[in-house]
Amino acid sequence: MAISSPRKREGSRPRRASGGALPQLPWTDVQNPYPPMELLSAAQVEAIHQASLRILGELGIELMSPAARDAMRIYGAEVDEITGTVRFGADVLAKALETVPSAFTLTPRNPAHRVTLGGSHLVFGLVAGPPNVHDCLRGRRPGNHEDYCNFIKLAQHFNAIHVIGNQVCAPVELPAGTRHLDTYLANLVYSDRAYHCTAIGAGRALDGIRMMAIARGHTLEQMAAEPGVITIISVNSPRRFDDAMADGLMAMAQHGQPVVITPFTLMGAMAPVTLAAALAQQNAEALFGMVLAQAVRPGAPVMYGAFTSNVDLRSGAPAFGTPENAKANVASGQLARYYGLPYRTSNASASNVADAQGAYETQMSLWGAVLGGANLVYHAAGWQEGGLTASYEKLVLDVEMLQLMMEFLKPIQVDDEELGLDAIARVPTGGHFFGDAHTLQRYEHAFYQPLVSDWQSHGNWELAGAKDATQRATDVWQRALNEYEQPPMPAEIRAELEAYATQRRAAIGAGEP
Repeated sequence: MAISSPRKREGSRPRRASGGALPQLPWTDVQNPYPPMELLSAAQVEAIHQASLRILGELGIELMSPAARDAMRIYGAEVDEITGTVRFGADVLAKALETVPSAFTLTPRNPAHRVTLGGSHLVFGLVAGPPNVHDCLRGRRPGNHEDYCNFIKLAQHFNAIHVIGNQVCAPVELPAGTRHLDTYLANLVYSDRAYHCTAIGAGRALDGIRMMAIARGHTLEQMAAEPGVITIISVNSPRRFDDAMADGLMAMAQHGQPVVITPFTLMGAMAPVTLAAALAQQNAEALFGMVLAQAVRPGAPVMYGAFTSNVDLRSGAPAFGTPENAKANVASGQLARYYGLPYRTSNASASNVADAQGAYETQMSLWGAVLGGANLVYHAAGWQEGGLTASYEKLVLDVEMLQLMMEFLKPIQVDDEELGLDAIARVPTGGHFFGDAHTLQRYEHAFYQPLVSDWQSHGNWELAGAKDATQRATDVWQRALNEYEQPPMPAEIRAELEAYATQRRAAIGAGEP
């Protein structure tokens, strides 16, 4: 029986077939039903909290935006205008924690692809930010608009990717000041998922909000009540929020759109070399961004972001998927829950190619994220070369890993039907269950059907071309692009989006922010 397209078989399980569409799991609200791992004791969490309060109250955070400093001063923080340093105590933090939501939803132009961030929900995002792209057919090259659109199509095709990251690759042939308009337009035309805005300054963030509002047929007030876009605020660790990021954060918060505060705390470089110190610094920086968002708009949704890993102290190069990175993923989840905040982390790798190193480092990070109770795994599909390259093959291999994790997270059923005592009684000792009714009734859906893995015998594998997993991934992404179906969009909505982008290009060219 042929496999039907997942878009035409909403809620179906993949079927065993050889001639149909690529097998994949249906779109689903992924939830983690298991208790999070706790690497830190309650006393250790409290010690990190107290250290963070000292950082915030004694050392402070440099906030380069004058408007942001004004907001923090009004909110009760102490501001040193000469140095740009902002300090506050436990009272200001407690005030902000009273209004920040513990969960929120993102509603894209297709409400069926709404996602919830918080609680036990687990959302996977597309890789974001690399300047380069790579595939095994054309090699490594600078990011460009054609590849950008291809990655958005792949994200739309694969149900395991729930949200689109901030510029999966930079389309460097387009003007730097307006290329965000082209990427937002591609996000909306080729996909119906929620996406991340670029928050380098208020203008880029507002463009992302407004274009999603147009796609949904909503006003900005309606968007504020029902968010549809999100952004990452990358802290310039140690202890600095630059003016562009702070202004982007404020624009998002003012319009009720969620922000993910993510310190870039690489141990040995932008943070101390010990994990406890790096966690304390990360915690202080993340909490500072949360307070700023609440100072701008009480109740604005915020996520606790973690990107703590280590560097290779011999070369200074970032390392990911390390034991330290995995432990930081788990411990950061404990800290996020301590404050009642939704939690974002990443599954990343430092490998330069889509190989075994890329897989085991990514899997290490992913397990740390899931065990840590992550709500958003950013860069979940396609990250390569420490974030410098978006890889077609790595995206496919990552989708396989994400689907494996989704299946693992499904609770085990134990009832009379599942226990199968009748089947056990029917099959004689030393027999087999291949032809038993219990097996045949469940044949199509009993087990996960892989996207990439090859379970053939060695002889059949050789006859099929003796391809390794990376080579098979090349075949898969090509098939996925062929199978891709563009989500429908009313002609008048697309025309309005294109007109908005044209108008904004002209305005930016004339010097408007």
